Amino acid sequence: MPLIAIVIAALAIGFEQLIQWKYGPMGIVAFVLLTVGIKAKNTKISGVGAAILVLLLAQSG
Repeated sequence: MPLIAIVIAALAIGFEQLIQWKYGPMGIVAFVLLTVGIKAKNTKISGVGAAILVLLLAQSG
């Protein structure tokens, strides 16, 4: 069980670093809002985070 938790944490940190590298600080803010909203079961916060990520993805594409 601890090995699975370590692997998941490493993947999450790697994904967070990828977002920050590609989309800058606003990408990290959006990712954090989305994550916090999902964990807190707050649709407004997760919706704002998802919307910011979509805008960043649309802008880069």
